[in-house]
Amino acid sequence: MNYKKLDEKDIAFLRDVCGEDRVILGKDIPEDFCHDEMEGQSAVPEVMVFVLNATEVSLILYYANQKQIPVTPRGQGTGLVGGAVPIYGGILMNLSKMNRILELDEENFTLTVEPGVLIMDIYDFVEAHDLYYPPNPGEKSASIGGNVATNAGGMSAVKYGVTRDYVRGLEIVTPEGDILEIGGKIAKNSSGYSLVQLVTGSEGTLAVITKIILRLLPKPKVQQSLLVPFQSLSEAIQTVPKIIKTKVIPRSIEFMTQDMLQSSEQYLGRRFPDHTGNAYLLLAFDGNSREEVEKDSDQLAELCLREGAIDAFIIDTDERNEAVWKPRSSYLEIIKASTTDMDECDVVVPISRIADYLEFSRKVEEEAGFRVRSMGHAGDGNLHIYACRDHMDETVWKEKLDEFFTKMYTRAGEIGGKVSGEHGIGLAKRRYQRELEGEDVMRLMRRIKLAFDPNEILNPGKVI
Repeated sequence: MNYKKLDEKDIAFLRDVCGEDRVILGKDIPEDFCHDEMEGQSAVPEVMVFVLNATEVSLILYYANQKQIPVTPRGQGTGLVGGAVPIYGGILMNLSKMNRILELDEENFTLTVEPGVLIMDIYDFVEAHDLYYPPNPGEKSASIGGNVATNAGGMSAVKYGVTRDYVRGLEIVTPEGDILEIGGKIAKNSSGYSLVQLVTGSEGTLAVITKIILRLLPKPKVQQSLLVPFQSLSEAIQTVPKIIKTKVIPRSIEFMTQDMLQSSEQYLGRRFPDHTGNAYLLLAFDGNSREEVEKDSDQLAELCLREGAIDAFIIDTDERNEAVWKPRSSYLEIIKASTTDMDECDVVVPISRIADYLEFSRKVEEEAGFRVRSMGHAGDGNLHIYACRDHMDETVWKEKLDEFFTKMYTRAGEIGGKVSGEHGIGLAKRRYQRELEGEDVMRLMRRIKLAFDPNEILNPGKVI
């Protein structure tokens, strides 16, 4: 793709739209804005602009489309696949200053926000009104715009679903500069193609999101967790489908291993409450009465014990809850701190094949010759498998990493899995996406891209 390089006239236009202080030239852009959390992919934009509203976004996109200048939208940069890396230079459109909570509608159970609002701020705001926003991604400092762009999942997906299930409406700006409102506060909609669902998860390749209407729920009154140690990971994982078959629906079903806990103790400086197991299931429950939650927890505790669990510990205080969930929610930081370089396989497989897939990953780890650590959402089949370089030569690491991912994603496809469960495709996983989906599916995705963005200026080089 041949894109125009910015000149003085282009910079003058951007300054006219945004003002001098919100237009940062390439040489002055901090390095942190040139990559995301997985630092293997990096590129310097020609200019970064901080936008404040949909009108500014519209003016810039219209101009860029006319001039064939690439535009890469960016939120907090917490992604893991290079989705916000401006690989073709051009304009890095920073949406972090569009961070207002616009409206809480308690009658329709909706919250309207700008894309730069942080997930943790949404939680705090709605909780103060006795309401609940269920999607629970591990990175709470991420922006809601980024979560919508990648259809983020998280630890509450078993019961509540993912971000897509809570996006009621969007204000978007097309690459041609049109400001459109799609969806709304309505609970149902069969009015033609679902553009809201299409834009959600599109990773900034179809339109720029400038406003989001989120669906809320009443806040559950009671929460409780269950920590269940097993002798082996296979025993723990094989119990999960049996949990799913019951009428009890936990909010979360996560798995952890003993080596993960040892790493977390070193990193966090706090002791995990139990060390009897080589692997653990961590279940969370919520509901409107203590009796309801305890009944569900007891039923699944008994099931786990019948399936060979060593014990089942009820976690019902804030202090103990923090002690068991902190290692899980901090694991990406823990892994990054333990190695010189890393990359992640954010694969999703059928729940019934989790145990088989993890056993396969152990065999591939032996062949690869580098350290691999796994954890994930056992209740929905979304696994996070981290390859750690440690002290391996960089050239050897890159070769072996490519072989490792090829084997892992090929196996996922063979058993009905997909490349990404929640982090998206971005730049880093495009090749594996193409191999798993096949030419016909990728051709259709490309047609959708061109329908929205015929000049391919918006986040080019990502997803397809």
